[in-house]
Amino acid sequence: MVAEFTPAIELRHATKRYGDTVALDDVSMVIEPGEFFCLLGPSGCGKTTTLNLIGGFIPMSSGELRIEGRTVNDLPPHKRNVNTVFQNYALFPHMTVAQNVAFGLRMEKLSSAEVTRRTGEYLELVGLGGFSRRLPSEMSGGQQQRVALARALAKRPAVLLLDEPLGALDLKLRKAMQTELSRIHRQVGTTFVFVTHDQDEALSMATRIAIMSGGRVSQVGTPREVYDRPVNRFVADFVGETNFLSGTVVMDAGRRMFALPGGGSVAAPSAAREGPATLMVRPESLTLRAVDDPSTDPGITGQIVNIAFLGNHTRITLSTAAGDVVGIRPHGTNARSTHLTGELGEEVCVWWPADDAAIIAD
Repeated sequence: MVAEFTPAIELRHATKRYGDTVALDDVSMVIEPGEFFCLLGPSGCGKTTTLNLIGGFIPMSSGELRIEGRTVNDLPPHKRNVNTVFQNYALFPHMTVAQNVAFGLRMEKLSSAEVTRRTGEYLELVGLGGFSRRLPSEMSGGQQQRVALARALAKRPAVLLLDEPLGALDLKLRKAMQTELSRIHRQVGTTFVFVTHDQDEALSMATRIAIMSGGRVSQVGTPREVYDRPVNRFVADFVGETNFLSGTVVMDAGRRMFALPGGGSVAAPSAAREGPATLMVRPESLTLRAVDDPSTDPGITGQIVNIAFLGNHTRITLSTAAGDVVGIRPHGTNARSTHLTGELGEEVCVWWPADDAAIIAD
């Protein structure tokens, strides 16, 4: 007989109001044990409110919160089996690195030997084994962030909450810490709940992502699911760059086509229903070709109006009768663009495989 599944975290109709303002509106979600779960969305969407409810820092107006199957609505933070890493690290400036990591363990009245053992273990885990005697002021932002992570994990919580912990780091260090956080998560197996407004951060680390807007959850899914098959225009627009085209799905000579109001048509996704629709297609799915190249269906014709060099690819914007369309031309390959001079003003055609696009709800 299969044992009953117990979620690490379960929110049931969670609502948080501040007077007449609804910060979180009837949110229900399940986070599985061992997940790296990201709460993603713009400022004011409710993601930090959700994290604060789980951590016990603010009370719920209505609804239920369960951690490992136990209702914890009325429990204070220190009685929940969770710990938190904040964006500002919240390290004690007068304590050494080792003393910071050991602080919570000493509060639990563990033996000195156990405190010393765990402190060393978790400093090694985050790559700071040789830094135990330093003060926070003697360390970089990335190192301080690792100390905060070691301190939180040393208490071995069931759930680790991370409130935009990489937000204060520069881009290169932030990328490095994303890799480190993923490694540490795999190594310890603790449930991570990570708040961010950075889509790349969420896509690169999460096992699943909850996209939030206006205090509600718009979609929950794996990074691939929310990127390739967003449930609505908000999710498609927020997670990655997207081209949106308005038109009508029609049948033409037995083929399912997407007819554009400015003239012309492209093959529609195989699952598209006939009628007015919005089509989304990611820039990396586009093939740009010279207008006289007969090798594929010509798709939409347009004129290059902007070219932006972005390191590993060039972003090309076309002006078409259906509106502006953005394509990506990778460097070092001609797989997505052929026979182009790549100059402003050049007339080109743009095409994509029908099922690389999707019909979405507004």
